[in-house]
Amino acid sequence: RTLHPSIASRTDAGQQLDDNMPKKRRANGRNKPAGARGHVKRVFCEASGSMVPKDKAVKRFLVRNIVESAAIRDLQESCVYDSYVLPKLYRKVYYCISAAIHSKVVRVRSVEARRIREPPKRIRPQRNKDDKK
Repeated sequence: RTLHPSIASRTDAGQQLDDNMPKKRRANGRNKPAGARGHVKRVFCEASGSMVPKDKAVKRFLVRNIVESAAIRDLQESCVYDSYVLPKLYRKVYYCISAAIHSKVVRVRSVEARRIREPPKRIRPQRNKDDKK
């Protein structure tokens, strides 16, 4: 099948432009090696509700108390059991890139810093050996 000459010249020029365009990120911000797989299932963004490929989404694991901090003391005082531990809420949250930046889940990084793929080191408060639960 032959194309109209004006369309053919445009598609050839577009193909040449794509080959010479600079890439901002390897794999276009997706978490897959080049040529690894085709499609990935999409997930809902927590903030905007848009659908994002699962390997591109910003993932966070939320662990929260079911009861807010103001009501915990009241519940513990009124509880019959002394050693009752309140259950926690475990939830995996997905964000699209624009919503994650807007809600300050992630930050924009420089060109050099974008190449660093390891997560930042977490600072945890150290417990004393004298502390007892």
